[in-house]
Amino acid sequence: MKQAIIIRSDIKLSKGKIAAQAAHASLEAYKKTTFLNKAAWELQGQKKVVLKVNSEEELILIFGKCKNEKLPVSIIRDAGKTQVTPGTLTAVGIGPAKEAEIDKVVGKLKLL
Repeated sequence: MKQAIIIRSDIKLSKGKIAAQAAHASLEAYKKTTFLNKAAWELQGQKKVVLKVNSEEELILIFGKCKNEKLPVSIIRDAGKTQVTPGTLTAVGIGPAKEAEIDKVVGKLKLL
């Protein structure tokens, strides 16, 4: 079991902003996960991986693929109070779910 957080690298967010967006994505995806997957993930140490994409289009594509695979997924739009325009897509959270299921969608992305 693992959770994947995907961050856009093209908008040059500060480290703190990346951390905040990753936290939003993680929590929102977790809320959409089944009880059994939550429990298994928590017992296994709550594995997470943070990956990057280079554009909004890539982020949307990943989100769509996750929906098609019926993975618990969230997409994050920033409120725009600090670094980016309101409504900017910044991150996607996936899972927790089986590692192989997540890797089918994001296994080729690079680590942030």
